[in-house]
Amino acid sequence: MLFVDDEEGIRKVMAITLADAGYQVLTAPDGETALELCQKQSPQITITDIRMPGMDGIEVLRRIKEQDPNIEVIVVTAYGEIDMAIRALQLDASDFITKPIHTDALLVALGRAKARFTTRKELQDYTSILEERWMSTAEELARTFNFQKNLIDSSIDGILGCDKEGVVVTYNKSLELMLGFSKDEVVRTMTFPHLFAAGEAERFKEALFSEENGGRNRLDLFEANLLSKTHDKIPVQLSATALFEGPDEVGMVSFIRDLREMRRLEQQFADQTRLLHQDKMMSLGRLAASMVHEINNPLAGILNYVRLMIKILSRGAPNPEQMEKFQKYLGVVESETDRCSRIVGNLLAFSRKSKMEFAQVNVNEVLERSLMLSRHKMTLQNIETKTDLDSKVLLIQGDFNQLQQGIINLLFNAIDAMPDGGTLVLASAFNAKMNVVEVRVGDTGCGIPKENMPHIFEPFFTTKTEGKGLGLGLSTVFGIVDRHKGTIEVRSEVGKGTTFTIRLPHL
Repeated sequence: MLFVDDEEGIRKVMAITLADAGYQVLTAPDGETALELCQKQSPQITITDIRMPGMDGIEVLRRIKEQDPNIEVIVVTAYGEIDMAIRALQLDASDFITKPIHTDALLVALGRAKARFTTRKELQDYTSILEERWMSTAEELARTFNFQKNLIDSSIDGILGCDKEGVVVTYNKSLELMLGFSKDEVVRTMTFPHLFAAGEAERFKEALFSEENGGRNRLDLFEANLLSKTHDKIPVQLSATALFEGPDEVGMVSFIRDLREMRRLEQQFADQTRLLHQDKMMSLGRLAASMVHEINNPLAGILNYVRLMIKILSRGAPNPEQMEKFQKYLGVVESETDRCSRIVGNLLAFSRKSKMEFAQVNVNEVLERSLMLSRHKMTLQNIETKTDLDSKVLLIQGDFNQLQQGIINLLFNAIDAMPDGGTLVLASAFNAKMNVVEVRVGDTGCGIPKENMPHIFEPFFTTKTEGKGLGLGLSTVFGIVDRHKGTIEVRSEVGKGTTFTIRLPHL
């Protein structure tokens, strides 16, 4: 067993957990080390985090499978990374589990991986037996036949075999469960096109005999739709090969993986993305409502100065004293217009729905912009703001818009915790010992009860009344921090307040 994660603390904890479960454990801090250990030690199962510096978990999975396809790989994902989990399954990962890792989910995934490894090993052993022609008697042939039958029927994936006319000759239990047809209804009775949705069998055959999908007469990871007994379309992934005796084609065998669970996960990811954007739009609505008053004040001042200058100009050409006043008026108009422009620009940038793009980010700039967007709401709610931003330029690698969304969510939580006013603290600092940038958001509000603390980062967990939130705010913050390879911790005392501390790797 090999566990791969770039965080030493997680490696130590997981090594203890896996050892207690009876596994011999190796650990690796990065992808290169993991590949070296796989080559030297050949572990049966590897568990790898997806988000790692340098070589990420998806590349580790791909390289391990190139190096030794027999090693079963389980990937560890963060909340909101279902697309990465689906990509891992497409690369033949045996399973995926989400952070934070729960022991029950881990043991289930390990059990599935062990079953796949055992099945694969038994199939390889059987193939070796056939190739080396160890069968010398009818009794051995009978035992081998029964062994083959058991292997085929016990396979997690569906196995479909056809003769050269396309008549089904092999149809295992997994396909029975997948399609609803019994073996007696299919074997020697139906041809394989009957099991495909309209037009899919022709597309499958064309791909099998082309050079583009694994080589002529081979097909790797081809997606199609089968047709169940109840005429439902079943999305599947097929790997197939044509069978030959000498130069003559004698049939075809296909290995079939049911994709319904993967499609469900894709839909779940799409739903989560929609809900996260909805949560962001709710935050934007709350910001915009308070910004109306903040923008109206400078606009009123601008309008008064412009009207005053128009009135003076209507009396004739201005004298030098009036021109000097005009310059002051125009300076105020310029600064107030720039202020309105920055407020509106920040609102537009925050509302923009965009993919995560990592670049060099100044953390203090993120905090200042987030505070600018939230400050008027704090003023209306009689909240005093105290800032303690490090004078140094604090640079990290990250996505500015996502980080801003996370900070604004924390600011909104603090505001909601102080309905009768209070003090909000926003601070940043460089921790040289840990080489991280620390961001602290604190309030003097109602605090979080101890029984709620284990659940505050769970999606849809909320103590707010209906219509006040979806329970995605802190879950969103956790996901954003995790994708930036950071950590978040919370300290709270009922009646005294709450402080969230985020730590992000410093450049």
